[in-house]
Amino acid sequence: MKNVLIAFAAMVLLSVGLKPNGAFSQVNESETKKVTPLLDRELFFGNPQIAGGKLSPDGKFISFMKPYQGIMNVWVKPFAEPFDKARPLTDSNRPLYGYTWTEDGKYILFVKDSGGDENMNLFAVDPNAEPESGKETPAARNLTPMEEVTARIVHASQNNPDLLWVGLNGRDKAWHDLYRLEVSSGNLTPVYQNTDRITGYEFDWDDNLRLLSRTDPAGNTTLLRKDGDDLVPIYETTVTENAGVTGWDAKNENFYLVTNKGELDLMTLFRMNPETQELELLESDPQNRVDFGGLQMDRNTREIISTSYTEDKTRYYWRDKTWEANYQFLQQRFPGREIAFQSSTNDYRKFLIAVHGDRYAAEAWYFDAESRELIHQYTPRPELKEVEEFLAPMTSIRYPSSDGLEIPGYLTVPVGAEPKNLPVVVLVHGGPKGPRDRWGYNAQVQFLANRGYAVLQPNFRASGGYGKKFLNAGDSQWGKLMQDDITWGVKYLIEQGIADKSRVAIMGGSYGGYATLAGLAFTPDLYACGVDIVGPSNIFTLLDSIPPYWEAGRAFLYGMVGDPATEEGKQRIREASPLFSADKISRPLLIVQGANDPRVKQAEADQIVIALRDHGHAVSYLLADDEGHGFAKPVNRMAMYAEVEAFLADQIGGRYQETMPEDVGNRLEELRVDVSEVTYQPGEDSGQ
Repeated sequence: MKNVLIAFAAMVLLSVGLKPNGAFSQVNESETKKVTPLLDRELFFGNPQIAGGKLSPDGKFISFMKPYQGIMNVWVKPFAEPFDKARPLTDSNRPLYGYTWTEDGKYILFVKDSGGDENMNLFAVDPNAEPESGKETPAARNLTPMEEVTARIVHASQNNPDLLWVGLNGRDKAWHDLYRLEVSSGNLTPVYQNTDRITGYEFDWDDNLRLLSRTDPAGNTTLLRKDGDDLVPIYETTVTENAGVTGWDAKNENFYLVTNKGELDLMTLFRMNPETQELELLESDPQNRVDFGGLQMDRNTREIISTSYTEDKTRYYWRDKTWEANYQFLQQRFPGREIAFQSSTNDYRKFLIAVHGDRYAAEAWYFDAESRELIHQYTPRPELKEVEEFLAPMTSIRYPSSDGLEIPGYLTVPVGAEPKNLPVVVLVHGGPKGPRDRWGYNAQVQFLANRGYAVLQPNFRASGGYGKKFLNAGDSQWGKLMQDDITWGVKYLIEQGIADKSRVAIMGGSYGGYATLAGLAFTPDLYACGVDIVGPSNIFTLLDSIPPYWEAGRAFLYGMVGDPATEEGKQRIREASPLFSADKISRPLLIVQGANDPRVKQAEADQIVIALRDHGHAVSYLLADDEGHGFAKPVNRMAMYAEVEAFLADQIGGRYQETMPEDVGNRLEELRVDVSEVTYQPGEDSGQ
């Protein structure tokens, strides 16, 4: 029940004809070899028919996301009824950030913002309520009716399902106060006024606030035990270490702590007594490869069900034999695919499971854990299911960087193509510190592979999950060793004969957008072109414009890029900012930006566009007035990918779909910016 981003593109190997309905028709197919057809981009980036299914806590209903007036909204139906009999519960004109049932199934809660600004409110809707007069949906109540707040669900009570604890930054934009929320009435009761840099609140099974976390200006974090009105320090970590509470034992005496403090490199699971501060080691990766991944708890027995670790794929270690037997049964039923327990009834007798894999369109199944009955519920993208044979396998790879550090990643080669002398798109993930690419179906990757590109996804240093040393190896290395990790991935593919060195593109969103700009600026001969999606170009202005509620992480950010208050930090930031090396960018660049982005503001795109324009270099610019950090609205997303695949095809020889629906074509024209008219007025902290 906590907060819940972004996208990619395009090669011409054969002639195809496109059906108007968005599927495909194939021409000139050899009788001896099946040719990979050009798949409609809507199969990858259009709205799914159904997605995000959840069983109600009693199993009587299924809720799910489905388009309503073109936007994914929440629908509900009795379990036994067909999906076409479902009724809409929400009518948001903006995609939701997520939704969930309350513990008793009386309400569905959802979170949304306005235009991508990430000012989020929490709403409740009664799934049994009648539609409002003149509408198809019932009334939804804003439970946090404040402007410019980022609401966070902190804790949901199992004992009294009408109660939630939420964090709201209405009083001080930088810090979240704690409130108790009564869902039925909407009453908000202050619990803790955050005047002392509190960044986390931890409740036990009985809804007692037991622990709080505080972060100081240097980025060090202290875990505090609540003794009445006193807060007692019990565990401390530095800005380069991590620790987090992940639940309580059955007696509420000890909590589970995941940490990499001190000499630990990998995140490790401990049990800790808050009174004695005694630590008991429970588990680290048995293969000593990656961080502790996850702890699954039984809400009824309060015992551990399983632990997990994600390296190339995810490994589970089961503590509960019944769960383990069910998981093994499902693996046998769906070989070669991943199984996710998507939702369940409160008694764990009925489940909605997701079945997915790198070459498989996801499916949702009902699973009865007692009878082991399996009933197919829906396939989010049934048209994609029909063409699974044309999806490409994702393979784990490793290669050395410039300093010998081993870089893990994934390589996807187009179906039917020999991995030799191929055009390549380097797809760089965001973050950077913490996120990573994972094995499985990826719409961006499959879209690119279908267009004829090999796709490299490097988990460069600072990617999460590979230990503290790997994570912190990226500090002060933006544009340097972090960029080398990407550069040496390209060199590896060239040395292996996989990549055509004259046809390599770089592309990414957020930090991936930065890496795109850095790649073109700092290694100008390596890439043929780049696609920057909401990427920062000037780290000075990036730091100056971070959202107020990121204040606790300011020292963490400075550790990554440099402190602008010091001369050394200023020099490091200037060196790492692609804006100040814009004169070296000679290859074509496509920039995509949301006007309401609170993280990487429009100024980041405007500045680099102006710099390239004034240097006479080729740059194209898409700007959406109704988007934030990435394009969420389907018409914007489709328009962006249409532009991206045409751009890549033009630059590195891929094939692309020339046709598009009228509304997408019209929207694309609206998104295009005349770069000759872009203006920007530098501020004091712009570094200019």
